[in-house]
Amino acid sequence: MNSYSEQTGRLVALLLIAGSGIVAIAKGMSLSFLAIRLQRDFGLGPAGIGALIGIGPLLGAMVSPLAGTVSDRLGRRMVLAIAISFAGLGMIGLGLAQSVAAFALSHIAASIAGAVYEPVSRAMMSDAAPEKLRLKVFSWRYLAINAGWAIGPMIGLAFGATSDVLFVVAGVVHLGFGAVIFLFVPEIAANTETAAEQRVGGLRRLIGAFRDQRLMFFAGGGTLLVAVYGQWSVPLSQYITKDFARGVEIFALLVSTNAAAVLVTSTPARLVIERIGALRALVLGCLMFLIGNLGFAMSSSVEMLVVSMIVFTIGEVLVVPAEYMLVDGISTAANRGTYFGAHSFSSIGNFFGPLLAGMALGAYGGTGMFLLFALFSAGSALLFAIGHSLPPPRPLGAGVTAKNPDAVLGDLLRAGRLVGT
Repeated sequence: MNSYSEQTGRLVALLLIAGSGIVAIAKGMSLSFLAIRLQRDFGLGPAGIGALIGIGPLLGAMVSPLAGTVSDRLGRRMVLAIAISFAGLGMIGLGLAQSVAAFALSHIAASIAGAVYEPVSRAMMSDAAPEKLRLKVFSWRYLAINAGWAIGPMIGLAFGATSDVLFVVAGVVHLGFGAVIFLFVPEIAANTETAAEQRVGGLRRLIGAFRDQRLMFFAGGGTLLVAVYGQWSVPLSQYITKDFARGVEIFALLVSTNAAAVLVTSTPARLVIERIGALRALVLGCLMFLIGNLGFAMSSSVEMLVVSMIVFTIGEVLVVPAEYMLVDGISTAANRGTYFGAHSFSSIGNFFGPLLAGMALGAYGGTGMFLLFALFSAGSALLFAIGHSLPPPRPLGAGVTAKNPDAVLGDLLRAGRLVGT
């Protein structure tokens, strides 16, 4: 796909950043209290709530790889506007639902639409931002989303956490953002593809993306990362409220610490990524995750928990923009949406992370759970390093030959050197 002019691209990127923050506020003031609504209005227990909430992200992770491919063919603006609008309708459905079935369908619709929106919005930001500014806009977007999730729950509490109206208002906000995208974001034509690329269908594009071993290693590493930080509040809250007196108050303090640390460390983290590069920054972030989880495992006081949360958050603000930059670096203008879509399958970690954490917590206690997350962090760094060391795939239709064993050995040696740096 062609890029925007620099001036137009900056405006589009700023619009997406601001919109992402506003949508995050809307989600925070409503979805933060999703479990309360399920328990209050429908009488579901913990298992039922977990199953219903988890099915949406799981289905979304399965659909999201196709989203980027569709946007490469049809254009980002149309796909984004439709996705965010369907997410809004799903949110309104959550507020109006009078049965578990209606609530579940609305939640699934909102989750799938959100899963489509995420990779396509990242691809559009890459289209819009000049290469020299992409790290900044990815960092600003992440900061805006975190700020929104910090502000949203406070608004929800102020207007009544159990109010159905919050979901309806959140849905209207989504619909408004969708209308703004459709009316004010210019579409760019996909005319930079070669004739051969234009003949490749959407499914073949996706297959071509999955043939890229670099992307597959990145997706595997991303899945482990999402399992560690994507739903960190779920396993941590279970551990804190069980093993510490005044656990609810301590957990609220840790959530506030995370939000404050994101705001304070986002700019320094971006400067670190610019200085040492995306891969080394991501490996450093994985190391911070590892240290933070070990800190949680060994914490016996509130002060130790707070320090561990700060270290954990530093890892978070490093890996998120660095991961996006790595995926952007192996994609082209013609397949960027497909690559971000395929990589978004890593969001399945949002389902498996809490599931495996709960199993580890029940079987081995908090120490076992945090050690599992520490292993995930180390494994993710290794997968990204190996993926970064691999060559790009052959074009579709090119002859395939067996890889020389010496070349394979060379790849592994290069990966080892990258991990060691």
